Amino acid sequence: MGQMPQISESVRLERLRPLAGRVRMVLDTDTYNEVDDQFALVYALLSPERLAVEAIYAAPFHNSRSSGPADGMERSYAEILRLLDKLGRSADGWVFKGSTAYLADSRTPQPSDAAADLVQRALAGPPDDPLYVVAIGAITNVASAILIEPKIVEHIVVVWLGGNALYWPHTREFNLKQDVPAAQVVFDCGVPLVHIPCMGVTTHLLTTVAELEAYVSGRGAIGDYLVEIVKSYHADHKGWSKVIWDVATIAYLLNADWVPTDLVHSPILTDQVTWSVDRSRHLIRCANYIHRDPIFRDLFAKLEASQGQ
Repeated sequence: MGQMPQISESVRLERLRPLAGRVRMVLDTDTYNEVDDQFALVYALLSPERLAVEAIYAAPFHNSRSSGPADGMERSYAEILRLLDKLGRSADGWVFKGSTAYLADSRTPQPSDAAADLVQRALAGPPDDPLYVVAIGAITNVASAILIEPKIVEHIVVVWLGGNALYWPHTREFNLKQDVPAAQVVFDCGVPLVHIPCMGVTTHLLTTVAELEAYVSGRGAIGDYLVEIVKSYHADHKGWSKVIWDVATIAYLLNADWVPTDLVHSPILTDQVTWSVDRSRHLIRCANYIHRDPIFRDLFAKLEASQGQ
C-alpha cells in the first residue's frame, strides 16, 4: 500500500460518532450472491428520512450462483436493475459496475466504473459532510478506490459487514475471505470504519417464511419478490429460518441503538485469515450485538407504507 493521508485520531473519532440527521451514502453490494443484499438495498431506498442513497455499486462474488467474480458482478448488476424496476425507480446514472477480479495484492487496485465513481463522489463532497460507503460484499471496489486515490479516506466513512467477531477463532466469512488483500487495505489504511461482524454478532438477525408471508407478501411487486427469493432459497421451510444479516448496516445508520458498538483498535487481518491484536493501531467502531426486533419492525412498516405512496 502507498502512503496514506494521516487522519488525526480526533477527526476519526468524530467521524465515528453515532449519526445525527440525514447522511449521504453509496451501497456496494454483491446483490445476487444471496437473498439478504436485496433486503438491505430495499431498506436503504425506503428510508429517505435518514439516508440519501447517491449510487449503487455491483460487487464481485464467486460461489455456486456464479462462474467467477466477473460473472458474479454482472449478475449482481442485473439484480440491482431488477430490484429498482420492481420499486418503480430508474437506474439511469447511479448504478455502476464494479471490479471483475479480486485484488492481486494490497497495493494494486482493480479499476472499475464503481471505483471511479466512488473517488469522484467522495472528493466532490464538502469536508464536513463525509460520504458513507456501505459495503455488504467483498470489499474490492472500496479498497480499489482507496488505492487509486488515497485522499478519499479523509472524505468517507466505511460501514462494512464482513468477517467474524474479533473473538472468533477465524474470520473466514464469505465477504472477507473472497478478497483478503482488499480487507487488509481497509483495516490498515486508517479510514474511519464501522465494522459489523457476521458470526458472533449478526447471526441471530433471522426471519422465517411465515413472518415474511405475514408482513412482506402483498406489499407490492418488491414485497412479493423478496418473499419469493427467500422461499426458493431452501426447499423445506419447516423449522427453518433465514439469516438476513446485510440489513444490519442500514439499521446502524438509521438508529445506532439497534446496533451497539465499541471503539476498538483496528485488528490485524493475517494472511491466515485470523485476527491479531496491536493496541497501538488506530481506533475503529465494531458492532457487538444486534437488536433484531426493532430492525425488522421498521423494515416491515416501511414496506407497508411504501404501497400507499
